[in-house]
This record gives sequence, structure tokens and C-alpha cells, in this order.
Amino acid sequence: MSIIVNGKPHDLAPVSLAALLTDLGYGDAIVATALNGDFVPAEARGETAVADGDRVEILAPMQGG
Repeated sequence: MSIIVNGKPHDLAPVSLAALLTDLGYGDAIVATALNGDFVPAEARGETAVADGDRVEILAPMQGG
């Protein structure tokens, strides 16, 4: 299936948002996620289904000042 991640297409077949993060190498990284423009909290990623054509945004926190 084709999923858009941070604006770039990926051909993956994850069952959930958590599986997608693992497939992309994020594993247990601390990131914020959104699915089709809606924020998905970390504790809901395992039960959040990902479908063909979905748009996923993955954001890592930045430090600075």
C-alpha cells in the first residue's frame, strides 16, 4: 500500500501506526505523530490502523534556545 510519510510516498503494509514507525526505523524514539492531520498520542498508536493513501506526519522534538 502507498502511504505518504512527511510528504514522501512509501510502499509499506503496516497494520498500525506503531508498526509503521517500527518499519521506518523509529522504534521507541520519542516523536509526535499525526494521521491525516489528526494528532495520535503515543499510547493510541498500536490500535490506530493505517490504510492505503493515508498521510502520516512524524515530528521529533528539537532542542535549542
